[in-house]
Amino acid sequence: MSSPKTFQSSNFRKEDLSGLESGRKPPSKQSEINIGLVGHVDHGKTTLTSSLSGVWTDRHSEEIKRGISIRLGYADCSFYKCPKCDEPSCYCTSDICPKCGSKTEFLRKVSFVDAPGHETLMAVMLSGAAIMDGAVLVIAANEPCPQPQTAEHLMALEILGIKNIVIAQNKVDLISKEDAIKNYHEIKEFIKGTIAENSLIIPIAAHYNANIDVLIQAIEKSIPTPKRDITKDPIMYVARSFDINKPGTKIDDIEGGVVGGSLIRGKFKLGDMVEFRPGVKKKKVYNPIRSKIVSLNASGVSVDEVHPGGLVALGTELDPNLTKSDNLSGNVVGYPGKLPEVRDKLRLKIKLFKKLLGSKEDVTIKPLKRSEPLMLSIGSAITVGIVTNPKKGEMTLKLPVCAEEGSNVAISRRIGARWRLIGYGVIKG
Repeated sequence: MSSPKTFQSSNFRKEDLSGLESGRKPPSKQSEINIGLVGHVDHGKTTLTSSLSGVWTDRHSEEIKRGISIRLGYADCSFYKCPKCDEPSCYCTSDICPKCGSKTEFLRKVSFVDAPGHETLMAVMLSGAAIMDGAVLVIAANEPCPQPQTAEHLMALEILGIKNIVIAQNKVDLISKEDAIKNYHEIKEFIKGTIAENSLIIPIAAHYNANIDVLIQAIEKSIPTPKRDITKDPIMYVARSFDINKPGTKIDDIEGGVVGGSLIRGKFKLGDMVEFRPGVKKKKVYNPIRSKIVSLNASGVSVDEVHPGGLVALGTELDPNLTKSDNLSGNVVGYPGKLPEVRDKLRLKIKLFKKLLGSKEDVTIKPLKRSEPLMLSIGSAITVGIVTNPKKGEMTLKLPVCAEEGSNVAISRRIGARWRLIGYGVIKG
């Protein structure tokens, strides 16, 4: 098969080329960090993503119809700083300062991961959190804090080890100054004793781009680019997978399947042979699959090499029927024979919460029961585990996962009509 044409662009934007002549740091082709936008439904995550990046991430027909995010949304943008303006008004997302018209200095390119906030879509949020390096917790100022998914999302970040958090107190334009201050104190009380206790709280009105410069300043100071190890064998979490061929495409013109996600370590180059684990199901058994990388894309630009940081797309020679409709989401990609083992059973060191997070009622978390089903989030994979030995945290999995010993696992239980986060575990050998 020929190389996939998806996500490719032969033209750089003007801002990508500015600075080369002046000797300033040029914008990078690939984002260097993934920043999640998380929080309760309708608190303004997608609007804030659009305000920062200019991209409206709700593209699916059902998302547009219902007015909520259903799938993970992605958008890249670059941060700049004006050398002539005072802080914080010097921060922006343009190579020309919107305040004074001066040329700005490039800081870094970031990828935003817009996670759904609806209560029925916690699994989607958890799979997205696996590739986040930091997060902006969006909290609407016109509602009491915390709302149910505000609490769940913050705990999910803590479970998955996402320590660098900025809080965006959104929709301050809808309330009085006194109510905004009251809501601020509610937020401070909510985050006390959590991983976000010392996080900056930035009041914004994303709909009007108000205080976005201050938010960028907070992100730059509070969410640094993590150190990456590109010398180790690569591991990539697959968050999305696609068939990019239009209906009616001739057989000779069919492009191979495409997967999107983030490298956790190492790097990939054009022509690399890679393996997907656990792979695809055949005769009730999952088998790893292999393919060659025939195209690489980062931030809408074709590249020869990708590294950790930001979201990347791998074009492969796989049958696109294998990658359509996110069929390979939750897989792990790496060099053949170099990936963690595929597990259909887990033994976890488990810690359950005392109470149900974000519930208006006082709901106590009961111990695990033999044979009960639990939803498990491991990396970007979501599966169901059937408890076999509650005391030892042992369970069998409906779908196998590729995971290392010591990996964190978010645990959800069916309570009422949906899955609710009840605790976490760590994979034992």
